[in-house]
Amino acid sequence: MMISMERRKRVMQRSIRLGHCICDPKQPCPCDVFKEKDICLCAGERLEAPAGPVQLTKLVEKAGCASKIDQAFLKEVLKNLPTYDDPRVLVGVPAGDDAGIYDMGNGKALVQTVDVFTPSVDDPYMFGQVAAANSVSDIYAMGGTPMTALSVIGFPARKVPDKAMNEILCGGIDKMKEAGVAIIGGHSINDSEIKAGFAVTGMIEKDKIVTNAGARRGDVLVLTKPLGTGIVAFASQIGRADEKSVEVATESMTTLNKTASQLMVKFGAHACTDVTGFSLCGHLAEMALSSGVDVEVVWDNIPLFVGVLEYAAAGILPGAIERNKESCGERVVVADSLPQEMIDICYDAQTSGGLLVAIAESEADDFLKALHKACPERSRGKGIAAAAVIGRVSGKGSGLVQIKTDGSRKIPSPKPSEPAPKAALTEQPLKQTSADSKSEEVPCCADAVTSTGQKISKDSDIAQIKAKFIDFLGSTSSPHGLDAYTKQAMAIALSVATRCGPCLKMHLKKAREKGFTQDEIDEAAWMGIAFGGSPTMVFYEQLKNS
Repeated sequence: MMISMERRKRVMQRSIRLGHCICDPKQPCPCDVFKEKDICLCAGERLEAPAGPVQLTKLVEKAGCASKIDQAFLKEVLKNLPTYDDPRVLVGVPAGDDAGIYDMGNGKALVQTVDVFTPSVDDPYMFGQVAAANSVSDIYAMGGTPMTALSVIGFPARKVPDKAMNEILCGGIDKMKEAGVAIIGGHSINDSEIKAGFAVTGMIEKDKIVTNAGARRGDVLVLTKPLGTGIVAFASQIGRADEKSVEVATESMTTLNKTASQLMVKFGAHACTDVTGFSLCGHLAEMALSSGVDVEVVWDNIPLFVGVLEYAAAGILPGAIERNKESCGERVVVADSLPQEMIDICYDAQTSGGLLVAIAESEADDFLKALHKACPERSRGKGIAAAAVIGRVSGKGSGLVQIKTDGSRKIPSPKPSEPAPKAALTEQPLKQTSADSKSEEVPCCADAVTSTGQKISKDSDIAQIKAKFIDFLGSTSSPHGLDAYTKQAMAIALSVATRCGPCLKMHLKKAREKGFTQDEIDEAAWMGIAFGGSPTMVFYEQLKNS
């Protein structure tokens, strides 16, 4: 790329006079990019895009539908919005349903929705497929047929390989083709986090609209896909996911709810919603409230993805669970015999989840048989082959959800002796922050796994022994039976007890990054002092503020 020095000078002089970079007012001029790369983005100069594979979930804070604003906050913000009364709006904002419906006359209506979220899988093409399947799901939940879509994508241009954006869009287009939906345009923004989704328009017959407000006493509740996508995605983000559970969850997230929607309309479903970011409890509580009924769910009958019970037992539960509890927990009544982990799974934010259908008991068996027959592979955990009756509408009420158990499913005991997946065994060593050797952060003995291990030659027996020892150090420092927070406290205590200066500096910094208070750090350090005596106390006092 040719650089115009005259243009650069003109633009930078303007920024310097203002005291702010004109393309990012939070930055001074010259900015860090200019200092490091000799590139002025404000002058139209472009960074070279990185190349190679990318793991999307590592680039976002919250994966998939867990990135959405929680239900309670959303309701608070939306409650005083002005309304526009139009008799042609059959289902609008006040209904809080999956999509809006607009009467077009002649027994036909438009059904419209929009959905955008962060990656729930690492592969860009698969993420595009998940985004498309999730976006059309709201149309299917109303019993409609999606027709057209507009793509929406946020992408950190030049910070992630350009190819990733292309693959996301290709995945979405291919999935929309499968759904019979024409993509007729879209919108993109340069965003610090990757996001993708679609605004979808469909058609529906007025006499076949299925809302979330029609559940009746005596209906049974059918869930057409397993739960656990949020938990699996979080396990993958922290390097603790089993390959099989990621594969099965991804397959489900890319599966359209088209067949389930067509069958629920055929068998006369009374109410439906798709289970996404607000969790099973959140969406079911909303259905019960809108329908004026109370419902019961049998925990043991809820289909789950492979590995979800084991992740829950190990405490691998994402923060979206707590936000969903805050939003709808007061309307959920739980059996005393249910362990907390089982309850937490019911609050897991789902991405491209299944349909939750309230249907007459007399039709439920045939509905389930049709769902299972429509899936050629009847293996548990794969799409609608896992569809199951999970509960029933107990009667008229105020929207309470009662979760019961028959005791047939247990949370497995954690297995601390099992090694964590390889991706979780190491952390990247901290980089030197300055040319000044005094500020160099030396990785401690147990954290020098990646860089040191790569430098070791495999040509001698001694080198192989060293490499295996370093792998062992990495494995012991990663979370297994003990969580990462506890192991960080232990690392501080052991660094003090052994008086390892580089180790202590490293672990003090890591502890602060994990949110340790100074009192917690001091308490851990004094455990080491208790074993090491006065010299270790002097050692800690000298380094505690480093």
